[in-house]
Amino acid sequence: MGILDSILLGLSVVLMPINILYCFLGVLFGTLIGVLPGIGPTAAISLLLPITFKVPATSTLIILAGIYYGAQYGGSTTAILLNMPGEASSVVTCLDGYQMARQGRAGPALGIAAFGSFIAGILATVGLLLIAPPMAEVAIRFGPPEYASLMIFGLSMVSLLGKGSTIKSLIMAAFGMLLGTVGLDPIFGQDRFAFGVLALEDGIGLLPIVMGLFGISEILFNIEVIMETPTLLKGKIRGILPTLKDWADSIWSIIRGTFIGFFVGLLPGGGGTLASFISYMVEKRVSKNPEKFGYGAIEGVAGPEASNNAGAQSAFVPLLSLGLPSNSVTAIMLGAIMIHGIAPGPLLITSNPDLFWGVVTSMLIGNAMLLVLNLPLIPIWVRVLKIPYSYLFPLIIIFCVVGSYSTNNNVFDVVVMLIFGLIGYFLRKLNYELAPLVLAVVLGPLFERALGQSLKMSDGSFMIFLSRPISLGFLSGAALFHLIPYLTKYRKKVRESGFDDEI
Repeated sequence: MGILDSILLGLSVVLMPINILYCFLGVLFGTLIGVLPGIGPTAAISLLLPITFKVPATSTLIILAGIYYGAQYGGSTTAILLNMPGEASSVVTCLDGYQMARQGRAGPALGIAAFGSFIAGILATVGLLLIAPPMAEVAIRFGPPEYASLMIFGLSMVSLLGKGSTIKSLIMAAFGMLLGTVGLDPIFGQDRFAFGVLALEDGIGLLPIVMGLFGISEILFNIEVIMETPTLLKGKIRGILPTLKDWADSIWSIIRGTFIGFFVGLLPGGGGTLASFISYMVEKRVSKNPEKFGYGAIEGVAGPEASNNAGAQSAFVPLLSLGLPSNSVTAIMLGAIMIHGIAPGPLLITSNPDLFWGVVTSMLIGNAMLLVLNLPLIPIWVRVLKIPYSYLFPLIIIFCVVGSYSTNNNVFDVVVMLIFGLIGYFLRKLNYELAPLVLAVVLGPLFERALGQSLKMSDGSFMIFLSRPISLGFLSGAALFHLIPYLTKYRKKVRESGFDDEI
């Protein structure tokens, strides 16, 4: 099936009235989540996951994807008007966006953020259309050893490319792998770590874990400080459409930000936040007037906003073509696919083409919806920003409890959610990243199954992982990523000792 036929298939799926509705609700809710500080797409998707169990898998992924890239749009509104990022990827937007707003140019800042995100979203989706199928063609050659090595590679990169300590990230990945072993052994069917609790024989559910880690812990983390309603800039927002000069100053920033975001989003652990920081640094470096950055440079808004949206969209390339999530959000989406009984991986495109092409083409429509929504709804988002957090967090707690219980009608899941809420809170206080933990919980059982199948193929010999070129390549890459920090430290010590000068 050619690329044109595939796109037509995707359009036939997404243009169904019910999927159009789900796409609209996803981007609308995602924008709202981005506008409201202190929630974020990970927590929002975790909270909404129980609702999606009643709808088809394709519709589920369409609405969850809409929430993810929609939040990238909404985060800029709060950053520009309040100097408070609604989403982590909008932190950099505060630097120049808020200064533009103080200078009476909030309209152009919001406008260029919306248009830049739209252009980047469309270009990144086209890149996804072109790159994912060839990746899947190569990945069809994968067997159990390649899958096991790929998961080791993915977990290694996520742990090493995280924001915090590498050791702490690896500890979180190991903890997640341990949680994935609870329940029946996939090879021999024996109980493990159930401790006589019947509810644990099926393992610990993904939903209570993510709702606790990202829902309850987020609330505990936020109510620890006094949540005051920020003061909005006074005056009406005018001139939302950027001028020709604004476009001239921004267009190359948008293009550069799109390419940076797309390629950073492909990396496990990359995503919109890292892409936006890189884009800002690049724009400041290539600018003829770098001194204006931080004082209202429109390029400092256009580049990062384009890059964070492109990064969010390109994160679907490894997810849909390899079955490998690159961050906590796509890890939850992978779990949603598995809950619907669909096997993730390279066969997804051939076995479920309607899901793959339907989700990808929905991004084209979703980005257009976001552009139409964001500009006229800015006055409404400004009113939403006035809602005190003290009114929001009780509703979130109720939603978490109902969502955890309704999945299996089991109080035990609510208890698990509350426990992981406390665990997530203390882990965040101790600066442990939660993304490697969630990725390991999702990938752990898949890795264990692939490992067992590989050892059966080789009669128990681990040499099978080294004798197959693709598997060896992934393991070598994982080892290299672990060695790089130590090699860098060693080289630094050599330079400080003056050994290089003697040579």
